[in-house]
Amino acid sequence: MPLIRSVFQDELDSVSESLVNLTTTVSTAMSQATDAILNADLKVAEEVIANDQKIDEFQHDIDSRIIDIIARQQPVATDLRALVSALRMSADIERMGDFAHHVAKIARMRHPQGAVPAELVATIKSMGSAAVRITEKIGVVIATRDVEMALEIEGDDDEMDALHRDLIAALVDKPWNHGIEVAINLTLLGRYYERYSDHAVSVSRRVYYLVKGEYA
Repeated sequence: MPLIRSVFQDELDSVSESLVNLTTTVSTAMSQATDAILNADLKVAEEVIANDQKIDEFQHDIDSRIIDIIARQQPVATDLRALVSALRMSADIERMGDFAHHVAKIARMRHPQGAVPAELVATIKSMGSAAVRITEKIGVVIATRDVEMALEIEGDDDEMDALHRDLIAALVDKPWNHGIEVAINLTLLGRYYERYSDHAVSVSRRVYYLVKGEYA
């Protein structure tokens, strides 16, 4: 039994490690997508778009391994909760990758023109930085099950929400001289960053639930 338990724990640890690796991949994707949108860099945008398939495949592999563990080990109680939570976290993280993909697609669509007017570059740059910072933090939360850090991510999300409000205010509160298409693209960009952050919060809440047995 101790040997069986050791093998099972190794499998659980491997799943957690894969989730952390997936957050790193997604963080890189969002960082690159932000660079692409700010610099009208078609090459980088295409790279992010192409790599989204790899993120999807990575997530599918994690899910398949989790389902296989459940089928073979028939876990109960805390172990089952950990595996089910991991399934849901992988879905959230994959969705974050989708939003990075969407940002890159706007960069590609607007090329060779830029998608972001000069007066809003700082806001989009801050949103991109906040997104990467949140993703790096959830990687640590998954690896360490640090519930205090998990709670901090709510505050990080508040920062993203404030930036999102600033972006929308710039579109509606002042004379707009950049055309409807640019306004639509910026509205979408703001939504992508904001939803990306929301999924990171979802991951942090799942870790909190996993450790505490209740939602924060």
